[in-house]
Amino acid sequence: MEGVMQGMQAYGAGKAGGAFDPLTFFQQPQTILRLVCWLFSIVIFGCIANEGYVNRPDEIEEFCIFNRNQNACNYAVGMGTLAFLSCAAFLALDVYFPQISSVKDRKKAVLADIGVSAFWSFVWFVGFCFLANQWQVAKEEDNPLREGADAARAAITFAFFSIFTWAVQAFLGFQKYKLGADSALFSQEYVDPTADPNAAAPMGTDYTGYAADIDPAASTEPAFDGSAGYQGQEY
Repeated sequence: MEGVMQGMQAYGAGKAGGAFDPLTFFQQPQTILRLVCWLFSIVIFGCIANEGYVNRPDEIEEFCIFNRNQNACNYAVGMGTLAFLSCAAFLALDVYFPQISSVKDRKKAVLADIGVSAFWSFVWFVGFCFLANQWQVAKEEDNPLREGADAARAAITFAFFSIFTWAVQAFLGFQKYKLGADSALFSQEYVDPTADPNAAAPMGTDYTGYAADIDPAASTEPAFDGSAGYQGQEY
């Protein structure tokens, strides 16, 4: 029974085939944190895409607000867009995760979550350092009216917050991985025991109780009686 219960909770989810409960799903810390990461990515690429390009009063062409470094704006917009899509993909995976009956497939999904979350934490660390540096060295004469300054600061701030939200997401994934590894089903396929009535009984099952159900009187061969002695056969 203990092994079955561990299988039912393999890698932090119930046994496959359970009904999806939206209320329970959106109350999970991992789901809430993933939605926060999703929101932060929208803020970052939205701020730069809408207000991240400015020009001088005597210019027509617009340049990136971060020291006129086009790479800085491209980095923020590109990474924000990819992070948005990544969050959406893993939200879909979180919804589908309880339907995965194979423990090996669950393990792969959890490892992918850990790797992607750690990757995005590093990406936003680099992005924060890059954007903060370019904003610090930006020349005031390139933007005398300080247009888009709030958007630039918001992008830097939420890039900083994203470092920790994705890092915590990776930590939660690692906790889920440990839960699956401790279930003693690390390399096995979980099968609902009620689904296969012909499944072999587990090792250590005691069959001695069945001996009591055997009726000695039902035997068709008579018991040997030694009182009759040896009887010879006639030819």
